[in-house]
Amino acid sequence: MLLEANNISFRYTEKSPLILEDVSFKVSEGERIGIVGPSGYGKSTLAKILAGYEKPTSGEVKLDGAPLPMKGYCPVQMIYQHPELSVNPRWKMVKTLNECWEPDDSFLEKMGIEKAWLKRWPSELSGGELQRFCIARSLSPETKFLICDEISTMLDVITQSQIWNILLDTAKERNMGMVIITHNLALAERVCTKIVKVKEL
Repeated sequence: MLLEANNISFRYTEKSPLILEDVSFKVSEGERIGIVGPSGYGKSTLAKILAGYEKPTSGEVKLDGAPLPMKGYCPVQMIYQHPELSVNPRWKMVKTLNECWEPDDSFLEKMGIEKAWLKRWPSELSGGELQRFCIARSLSPETKFLICDEISTMLDVITQSQIWNILLDTAKERNMGMVIITHNLALAERVCTKIVKVKEL
């Protein structure tokens, strides 16, 4: 399976400046592409476009040569920088997790998720605990590509290391492709197989 970004450009309105211009790259299963650049240069917008949450002004995203599926579970999943913004505050964590799929106890243990947390509200969890749920939710067996948008910048160093180890081990086990959005070039060089720099316009 192949995820392609073909000549992606984006602006918010017809009169606003481009924040992405003619960005192209391909991600194969098992490949880890790093998208690196300073804040404010369209990296998060690109992540949303790749996951199908935002439409480009021009260009297209294709999955095995076809548009991303608009119904059902998409093989391309996204993990956001701020996990509290990607969950329903009125749902307990068990409902949030099972919205996408129902992982077994061994998977939850691997993710570092305690069973007691399932009965809690999002506001009762730390940022690191909540991010573990968001990662677990995105890792359905049907997921082939994972878009990671600055997923560890809000976490302490120990939690960052734990989460990246979990993600990379799972990606290798399942041969998943990953797009890692970051301003941290050192991180990208450590975990990615290829780096694409978002240039200043």
